Amino acid sequence: MSSFRPIFAVLMAIACMSNILLVVAQNCGCGDGVCCSQWGYCGNTDPYCGEGCREGPCSGGSSGGGGGGSGGGGSISDMVTDAFFNGIIDQASSSCAGKNFYSRSSFLDALNFYPEFGTGGSDDDTKREVAAFFAHVTHETGHFCYIEEIAKSTYCQASTEFPCNPDKQYFGRGPIQITWNYNYGPAGQSIGFDGLNSPETVASDPIIAFRTAFWFWMNNVHSRIISGQGFASTIRAINGGECGGGNTPAVNARVGYYTDYCSQIGVSPGDNLSC
Repeated sequence: MSSFRPIFAVLMAIACMSNILLVVAQNCGCGDGVCCSQWGYCGNTDPYCGEGCREGPCSGGSSGGGGGGSGGGGSISDMVTDAFFNGIIDQASSSCAGKNFYSRSSFLDALNFYPEFGTGGSDDDTKREVAAFFAHVTHETGHFCYIEEIAKSTYCQASTEFPCNPDKQYFGRGPIQITWNYNYGPAGQSIGFDGLNSPETVASDPIIAFRTAFWFWMNNVHSRIISGQGFASTIRAINGGECGGGNTPAVNARVGYYTDYCSQIGVSPGDNLSC
């Protein structure tokens, strides 16, 4: 029987190696635009992006990807349909830089990193959060026309934690027009890009652009929705200077977009609309 021991040892080694490979594969960590299957493997075909897909551009029936959490009110991807998204971006001129930059797929890819979006409240809260997000995005970007704000400035505030690069400017970029070094710095740390030394990344990578919007939203706006503070509170979080007569036309535009999107999604806009 001793003659079989070397063979047994080899077989055991192969089995162990197979288990190790399986564990590594099941950790996934797929790149941008690649699905993580229910078994933990990376790919772009239906077995990876279909039923059970964990993360990435999942196409349907998944519990962990394909458009974020359901919040009890249906998946975000079911609300933000092609028709809904295109209904916004189609209003931008064909000459707009954002026309070939922003896309529904980029929105959904970025959303996979923020599963708490649209969760924590009632079904109506979920729908109102989606409507509020796109209301502000529509206003900030001019129906997805602008990647960068028009009136550019340095937007540097003295900071030891997030010091400005003197060769860079921290003007608004992306769907929410993230601004100032004290936002670019921590957003970059959270997402994985150099926000202080390469703020222009937000204007060159659409998924990172949407991720900065979600980063800001989840840190400054999300809790206002689920606590029932109303749309007015979200305006204060995005641009409080518009409130109290600071820029009434801008406030009215945001409220108009919000009520329109609430109607499209099928929810009442609630109280406390205007600041």
